[in-house]
Amino acid sequence: MEQRVSLVTLGVNDLARARGFYEALGWQTGAAPGDDVVFFPAGGMILGLWGRGQLTEDSAVEDRGGYGGVTLAYNVRSPAEVDATIEEARSAGAVITREPADTFWGGYSAVFVDPDGHPWEVAHNPHWSLDDEGRVSLPA
Repeated sequence: MEQRVSLVTLGVNDLARARGFYEALGWQTGAAPGDDVVFFPAGGMILGLWGRGQLTEDSAVEDRGGYGGVTLAYNVRSPAEVDATIEEARSAGAVITREPADTFWGGYSAVFVDPDGHPWEVAHNPHWSLDDEGRVSLPA
C-alpha cells in the first residue's frame, strides 16, 4: 500500500446544507444539485460528502453519532491566513471551538466545526512548508 490518502468522505445529516456550507467557503464541485454524493477536489485528494446513514451502511460500522475521533486540518502560510480562514468559516455558519492563538508546538491555529460536527483545524506551522498548490511538506 502506498503512503497516501485519496479520499476522505464525511457523513452528513443534510447533504444540501453541508454542500452549501463548503461552497460558502469557496469550494467548488462538479456535482449536480440532485446528486446523492458531492465530491470536492482538495489539493491532490478528494473530500466527499454523503448521507450519514448511507456512509454508515456502506462502511459497515456502528454510527455512535457526534465526534468520531478525527480532526481534519487546513494548513496555511501565515497566522494572518489562519485569522482570515476562521472568519470565512464563521461567516459560512461554522462554530468556532478554538479561536486563533499561538500553540504549544510553536505555531498558530484555531478550530472550527462544520454543520455536521466535523472539526477542522486551521494551522500555520512554521516548521512545514506549503508549495504554490497548498501541498504540505515535512522537513527533511
